[in-house]
Amino acid sequence: MKVRDVMSRDVVSVAPDEMTSVAARVLARCNVGAVPVCDGKGRVHGLLTDRDIVLRCVAAEREPAKTPVREIMSTRVISAAPDEDAETAARRMAAEQVRRLPVVEDGRLTGVLSLGDLTVNEGLRMEASACLADICQNVQRRP
Repeated sequence: MKVRDVMSRDVVSVAPDEMTSVAARVLARCNVGAVPVCDGKGRVHGLLTDRDIVLRCVAAEREPAKTPVREIMSTRVISAAPDEDAETAARRMAAEQVRRLPVVEDGRLTGVLSLGDLTVNEGLRMEASACLADICQNVQRRP
């Protein structure tokens, strides 16, 4: 099974210059914990999580209405390709300790693969379970 077969296609993103307060409302409105940060051409520059907002903006006593997303986003983005094997992508998620992978094709965002996407697919439930277990145990498998 390929990543494109299980990824979420209706993905909301925010721009690097968007203010953090607006991005936080996007997270709330869409009921998600993270959004890709993309430029006008759909290229991924980072990932913004609710944790980034709390730790890098609120806890740092920065004003969300005056703090651009680019200043607090996570810039190390682990991604997947649509034609990649979904099991391989799940193993990468576990190894990298991430719950979601932006799916990029020809340099542009085409979707997001999340643990939730893996768990709703019967053929990938074991991989999703193993991935979540590794993340929860904080297993470090990076070279």
